[in-house]
Amino acid sequence: FGLQFGHGLGLFLHERPIISRLISMDAPLEIKEGMVFALETYCPASDGFSGARIEEEVVVTDKGCRIITLFPSEELPVANAY
Repeated sequence: FGLQFGHGLGLFLHERPIISRLISMDAPLEIKEGMVFALETYCPASDGFSGARIEEEVVVTDKGCRIITLFPSEELPVANAY
């Protein structure tokens, strides 16, 4: 997971293009209006063991990118504290 930053969205949850340091640097792809991506980030917990993977869905518009994620990721609830 560490090198993957995102992927395309469409009929399936994981579609091309894959945004990754493993392939994006060698095979760059032009980002075009209408493309939809899930951009993934990782937020480690203070215990050094657990963490959360957060996905923000964005759509490319003629003015840039617009976040279309509806879930508020600023404050995440803890579902099962160890």
